[in-house]
Amino acid sequence: MDKDQALEEMMGKLGDFGRYQCFQFILHILAAMTAGIHMLSLVTVAAVPEHRCWIDGVDNNDSVAAWNSTEILAAIPTTSDGRLQNCYMFNEYNQTEKCSKWVFDDRYRSSSRGIEWNFVCDNRWRGAIAQTVFMLGVFTGAVVLGGMADKYGRKTIFCWSGVLQLIFGVLVAFIPEYWSFLFVQYLYAIFGSAGCYITGFVLTMEIVGANKRTICGVNFQCAFALGIMLVAGWGALIDNRQILQVVYGLHGFLLIPHIWIMDESPRWLWAQGRVKEAVDIVQKGLKFNRSTEVLDKATLVSKGRIEKLPDVDAPSATTLDLFRTPNLRIKTINVCFCWFANSLVYYGLTLSTGKIEGNPYLITAIFGFVELPSYAAIIYFLDIWGRRPLISSMMLIGGAACIVAAYLQSGGMMSTIVVIAGKLFIAGSFAIVYNYSAELFPTVVRNSALGLGSMCARFSGALTPLISLLDSFDPKIPAVIFGAIALLSGFLTLFLPETTDQPMPQSLADGEMFGNGDTCFASCLRKKRRTRYSVDDKTPETMVPLEDMSKKV
Repeated sequence: MDKDQALEEMMGKLGDFGRYQCFQFILHILAAMTAGIHMLSLVTVAAVPEHRCWIDGVDNNDSVAAWNSTEILAAIPTTSDGRLQNCYMFNEYNQTEKCSKWVFDDRYRSSSRGIEWNFVCDNRWRGAIAQTVFMLGVFTGAVVLGGMADKYGRKTIFCWSGVLQLIFGVLVAFIPEYWSFLFVQYLYAIFGSAGCYITGFVLTMEIVGANKRTICGVNFQCAFALGIMLVAGWGALIDNRQILQVVYGLHGFLLIPHIWIMDESPRWLWAQGRVKEAVDIVQKGLKFNRSTEVLDKATLVSKGRIEKLPDVDAPSATTLDLFRTPNLRIKTINVCFCWFANSLVYYGLTLSTGKIEGNPYLITAIFGFVELPSYAAIIYFLDIWGRRPLISSMMLIGGAACIVAAYLQSGGMMSTIVVIAGKLFIAGSFAIVYNYSAELFPTVVRNSALGLGSMCARFSGALTPLISLLDSFDPKIPAVIFGAIALLSGFLTLFLPETTDQPMPQSLADGEMFGNGDTCFASCLRKKRRTRYSVDDKTPETMVPLEDMSKKV
């Protein structure tokens, strides 16, 4: 029995999902909830309510005139649909000119960064840049902390990220100047929405059994959606933006006890040669699961320390290897575009909640809640229908919903329903791409592939606020762009191979052969025939462990 077989035998005794895995999973999933809070915090903290120009002589520091008053209607031009212009007013010569001071509608929020720093009209870019900088921070965290988790351990990075997200989450509330705020916001994003979430997901994937990875992975998305709903709940209760941000930041306290009660990944310890520690943790897990199984520590330690023969493939495998051979290259580009499209549309719809008429907190909560039935459907249907048809259909429907909503009356009931439906389907496809990517690529470059996909997702997330600014030219442009990209990616995913019930490829050669010729169209044109791929037909097919997923978000 070689080193890897000894590890799998040991982890097999722990079971797929016992009391121990459940307890550790609850600890890990808290990081997904806090990540959702931090990721969407700017929706309330930097909110820009409906606004109009300040009219001297009509508005004063003690009170402002009603928006439909005769004086205001005479001083501010209206749009084609009868609304007041946000950025223009009439001067003494009855000519329109830009205003330099604004009155904000305080029905739902009277305090925010957007109000303090006037993220309106010619300064709208400042609000977009703030959100873009946050996404770039998540991008940095996915890349840098992912690599550090491989080197220094999952728990180490998780716990440090938990402490630092608490510090920066509170500190950012007290930054008085815009450019300094951007810098702290960038650091806040690195640790708040990347560090703990990444390592928490990886820790879960490395301790649960293969047939529990789908439900555990999707439940991470459910916890993220719960974080979105908490953003809305706290935003509705707390008007002061400084106190509100402090409350968001204080959620980092939930992760502090993990320093003492959360365990390191046995798989990571084993890979690092710290075999005794790995065996001790698994034995602890067996006891927690009330199992009478006792590990032969001496034998496992001796087997774990046996050095494997050099592998020609593994040591030299890098991100570039994903592009060296044709089949692997096509899959890599396709999957990266899928990450890009899902992130672009998901955050495009999520961050646009303030543009939908009605109570913004209720709408944000609905946008978070609507993800839950989507995830429930995925848990049930993913292993029945397969990854490819489900992710493709969800992206196609979500993309179509974006385009349809663009041509409906803005703020109308039908438009809102269509946008929410689009969010439901895109949230589902975004959840699937996590598991699908891990199953498509060989073990030797799986970490690199997931890191590359995550980078594409964070890049598109950073672009989303900037694309949203195009509504200054035509309100339809952002939604049409989001929808068109989702439709294109949804179509292209039909060319990816199905991975349901297939063993994970291990070497680069396996990855090149895996799914070769298996497309949705090929399956439709001939009798459905699923070839179960295995490197050695005589070897029972087993699910390869997710060894290094720490660069993934």
